[in-house]
Amino acid sequence: MTRKSADGGGGRSTIRDVAARAGVSAATVSRVLGGVYPVSATTRTRVLRAVRDLDYVADARAKAIAGVGTPTLGFVLDDITGPSFALMAHGVEREATRLGHLCLVCSTDGDAEHELAFIETMRAQRAAAVILVGGSADTPEYRARTGRVADALAAAGSRLVLCGRPPLDPGAPVSVVEYDNEGGAYALCAHVLSRGHRRILYLGGKPEHTTAQGRERGYLAAHRARGVEPDPVLRLAGDFTRDSGYRSMRRALEVGLEFTAVMAATDMVAAGALTALHEAGLAVPGDISLVGYDDIPFARDLHPALTTVHVPYEELGRLAVRTALEWGRKRGPEASDEHLLLGTHVVVRDSVGALVTSSAG
Repeated sequence: MTRKSADGGGGRSTIRDVAARAGVSAATVSRVLGGVYPVSATTRTRVLRAVRDLDYVADARAKAIAGVGTPTLGFVLDDITGPSFALMAHGVEREATRLGHLCLVCSTDGDAEHELAFIETMRAQRAAAVILVGGSADTPEYRARTGRVADALAAAGSRLVLCGRPPLDPGAPVSVVEYDNEGGAYALCAHVLSRGHRRILYLGGKPEHTTAQGRERGYLAAHRARGVEPDPVLRLAGDFTRDSGYRSMRRALEVGLEFTAVMAATDMVAAGALTALHEAGLAVPGDISLVGYDDIPFARDLHPALTTVHVPYEELGRLAVRTALEWGRKRGPEASDEHLLLGTHVVVRDSVGALVTSSAG
């Protein structure tokens, strides 16, 4: 409810109302609430009691301008319902909480203007850092726009952290925290090739998406390292969703593509592909082998359990927070840009079988 101010008028209580109730100056109230100056225990108790009695809430904008209050971190992602994004958001939130920061999450649905508006809000509120998550289109426009964002945040004493996004030009005031995306795809495809498969259907993402590009490069490189030139008709574009995997697999089966294994760009894509294969009466891995990417929790609960690439998403989120806050303590020229890379590894489960070839005679 709204309390009456100390002078008998209605409306929200002000810092002067709190000061009058506690018998101190407004400056003393600010010191108590900001926690940045020493105040006697008796005075602190009186001020906090007045805050409680008057139900006083400090203006967040004023506290940001003053540089006091709970420091915040902005976390920006395309889709908070995506399992890998949710894992990373969990890591960011837990680490931010552990370090005494408030984490504000923005889901943009891929809307660049929405992303920019949120970042501007975080800059105005002097957020300690803004963390951008997930791949993007690596274009000159993207680099120019993101460079301007990084400069604006740096000028406000904040930090831009790119998590799984392309690094900017050397010297840009950003931190990059990513994982070995292409290397994980290479190792996964190499595993499938080692089981004798040579026609591996690749269900990829959007061609302009940097994460999708890295995974497709790993798929191609693994083939070529073994002297195999992959058939281009076996590479189908889509997005990183379960429905995309289902539709792409249905299409591949309907047009009669010949393949013995499927490499899906994400575990969600693999889940959709698995449903389409089951509906077509094909067994995994008896008829078709199948692998995914991400190692999200439900991958082990599919039937069969899915072979995939483990990405340390929660650790990426935690590391993004620590990197941003450590930069805040450095604030020197040597902290202008940094690039951290986490490893990935293949998790072998039950969805890949050895290709058995029959011999004549």
